[in-house]
Amino acid sequence: MKASSLLGTLLFVWFAPLVVGLFGCGGTAASNPPTTKADAAALPAGGSGGTGGATLGTGGSATSAGGTTSGSGGATRAGGSATSSGGTTSGGVTGTGGSTTSSGGAPPGSGGSTTATRGSTTETGGNTSGNGGSIATGGRLGSGGTAASGGTSAGTVGSGGNAGKGGFDGGSAGSGGSTGTTGSPRDGSADAPTAGAGGTIDAGSGGPEQCANRAAIDSTKWKLVWSDEFDKDGAPDSSNWGYEKGFVRNSELQWYQPDNATVSGGLLTIAAQKQQVLNPNYKAGSTDWKQNRQYAQYTSTSMTTSEKKSFLYGRFELCGQIDTRQGSWPAFWILGNGLSWPASGEVDIMEYYANGVRSNICKPSGGNCDWSGSVSQSLSSLGGTTWSNKFHLWAMEWDSQKINLYLDDKLVYGYTITSTTPYTGNPFYILVNLAIGANGGDPSSTTFPVTYLVDYVRVYQKP
Repeated sequence: MKASSLLGTLLFVWFAPLVVGLFGCGGTAASNPPTTKADAAALPAGGSGGTGGATLGTGGSATSAGGTTSGSGGATRAGGSATSSGGTTSGGVTGTGGSTTSSGGAPPGSGGSTTATRGSTTETGGNTSGNGGSIATGGRLGSGGTAASGGTSAGTVGSGGNAGKGGFDGGSAGSGGSTGTTGSPRDGSADAPTAGAGGTIDAGSGGPEQCANRAAIDSTKWKLVWSDEFDKDGAPDSSNWGYEKGFVRNSELQWYQPDNATVSGGLLTIAAQKQQVLNPNYKAGSTDWKQNRQYAQYTSTSMTTSEKKSFLYGRFELCGQIDTRQGSWPAFWILGNGLSWPASGEVDIMEYYANGVRSNICKPSGGNCDWSGSVSQSLSSLGGTTWSNKFHLWAMEWDSQKINLYLDDKLVYGYTITSTTPYTGNPFYILVNLAIGANGGDPSSTTFPVTYLVDYVRVYQKP
């Protein structure tokens, strides 16, 4: 071999790995106890899960059971992969050469990526992850890079971070961002958290704030008195939540059980499943819908603060993402303590079915509700699947004179309380549930699981 050829070969062998390294692949249930709502008669086909779901970076792959659609440019880092089963991501997301951070989030170095303990929940239209960004210990990353946390200082974001295309949060994490100092743990009875840059607030520490663009809370008007931030992986906090069980209302198809609700990565996931369950109350030939079906064909969860937490007046909030496909009927609502329905009253701060995002107030009328206090916004008018692939903030502000219902800080419906309604002087408790069928429509053509994701539920009252 000639010397010149030998020299060329040696140079090629030395430079080839460097070139590959530089340019290689980078990778509620509306609650309507009896089914008499005026807007529940016609059940057109439900919304289908569209594109713009959980985002996926180049080189990554995502398999989602339940019809979740992967968008472009997403949350999975270079070389990583995520497989979703039952609404939760197994094993989290691993970046090239990344290291694992413990729960609470120590900052990985430049180029590293974070693997959340027990994995993270996959939601349609999920959050955007930057490369190598840092998060303050105990804090969540708020819009604009900072997050107040009831005394916790959030970490600042290093320069140069990029948000993945199509993600929801839009917050970017730079390489090697610095970590803020650790503050005191959140106490649910503490003062309301203050707003960070861009008006972001955060009372928890289990992941990024999903409703990052919400309006800041006026601390002179509202004080946080209770919340569940869903920061502890596993089952929902039993000190806050109990469960409805079996067939409950509205001739719905699901069998309610606690097992379909899990907490992971700072999110509560209620995952309705196509699952056959024996009905122990079955009676052949019965005309009672709770007894004449030998099996339930679907399961889901209805969580309630009944006999645990109830509140008289205040601002009630839920930050969540709802599944708008056929058969899905998620809700966030309240019922009055110690009274049977409809004398208890009912406020559906949010419910969705039949392509309508609804806000309802029951006016008790004899043995039923007058639902003239109802507003429905069509899914298409809000943005269709693009809208449903994101998290949204539902809120109610309630005092002795009025009830105002909001969606993403916009007033949807205002109701003036009269002396003939149950909304004065009586505390109400909270329900968060995902029903299947009935007003939600026929789910037989829908791919399961159907999911309802919740970042937090909060209650504020006047200081």
